[in-house]
Amino acid sequence: MSQEPGENRRRVLRLLYMPYTYLVYLPFLGIFTVICGAIAVAICAISPRAAFHMGTFWAWTLCRVNPVWVKVRGRNNAVRGQSYVVMINHQSHFDILSFYGHWGRQFRWVMKEGLRKAPGLGWYCSAGGHVFIDRSSREKAIQSLKNAKSQIVGGISVVFFPEGTRSKDGRMGQFKKGGFMTALDIGIPILPVSISNSRHVLPDRTLKLLPGKIDITIHPPIDPAAYGLEGRDRLMQDVRAAIASGLTAWERGEESET
Repeated sequence: MSQEPGENRRRVLRLLYMPYTYLVYLPFLGIFTVICGAIAVAICAISPRAAFHMGTFWAWTLCRVNPVWVKVRGRNNAVRGQSYVVMINHQSHFDILSFYGHWGRQFRWVMKEGLRKAPGLGWYCSAGGHVFIDRSSREKAIQSLKNAKSQIVGGISVVFFPEGTRSKDGRMGQFKKGGFMTALDIGIPILPVSISNSRHVLPDRTLKLLPGKIDITIHPPIDPAAYGLEGRDRLMQDVRAAIASGLTAWERGEESET
């Protein structure tokens, strides 16, 4: 099967929704992001922890304006005050908005270096201690991940998209090693997180939005110390299996879903 069931219907609905997308949502997104980013940068000068909540407000509001309904399951699997290396599958830009706007606990993103200069968002993320990765050089990327260690203290987690980029069709791809090496190096638990149906709201490489429902599942943490460096591949497999358990059959790569 070359495409997910129901995609033809969603294409038609996206066309019908385009006037709202281009005349209302995208202008609001641009203006609101610059305003929130400027306020957050000012707050960061006093307290990056406090500025984090401006990011939560930004993301929550952008979900409401589309609108997108987000349901979070398994919050009790993450202990408050514990830092984690959070691993999330990646289908859509709305993965960021849905998780940031509805998780409600301190974390720092790991994101590509090019976003540092983005108006509003890049300003805040740079001032707020989020981690930028320079993918042009393996050595620079490794150094960026080492620098991230100083951010993962006092209940602040760091969030990785282990696939490295968004899925083109919603099916989860192969994982990269960087986040797992960080977890093994620091010795804190990995928190697997599944985000499902976000590509129905906004597919990869398009601005064609739809309202929708996104499901987020927080799975029990996995201790990398139980695997050690020699068990890294098994650790990656177990984390991937945990994330897959919260996805649909299509998202897991089982094309027989109807």
